[in-house]
Amino acid sequence: MSKTKKSTIGHYEILFIMPNKFTEDEAKTIIGNVEKVIADNGGQISYREYWGKKKLAYEIKHNAYGYYSLCEFDLEKNSLAAIDQNLRLSTDVLRHQIVIKKAKSEAELAKDKKINAKIEAKKAVEEKEAKDKSKKQAEASESPKKPAVKKERPTDMKDLDEKLEGILSAKDLI
Repeated sequence: MSKTKKSTIGHYEILFIMPNKFTEDEAKTIIGNVEKVIADNGGQISYREYWGKKKLAYEIKHNAYGYYSLCEFDLEKNSLAAIDQNLRLSTDVLRHQIVIKKAKSEAELAKDKKINAKIEAKKAVEEKEAKDKSKKQAEASESPKKPAVKKERPTDMKDLDEKLEGILSAKDLI
């Protein structure tokens, strides 16, 4: 037998979707209820993220849209089944998924925030460039365009007659 006792507390992540029939405020109330279920079963929430209303990949119970929420928590392993059962029976949650998650340290969280900030800054710059480009195109389309002058090369009737004669005298036409 091992002299050290394994910890029965695990770190988990839950992602759940609420139906579109609720308003934004009602969805946040449901999120509070789910967090209360976790807390009632001895869990401690360490991270939460509300993703808002998104289009579902396919309809679930006649809902094309849903409110997404992500939550990380620490919980005794034997209490996980009670939370899963409660959410399965709930009519306020369309789908949910609970997975084991590696707990992130404060340094890792700070690093993730920096990366996300850089991504957002880059997106903002790209959007600004796209707006500027469309603005320039709009200005260019508003300015009067000069009619294109087609340069014609002088044709000689003699050259045309020779080409026509060559075509008509070809044996492979018939």
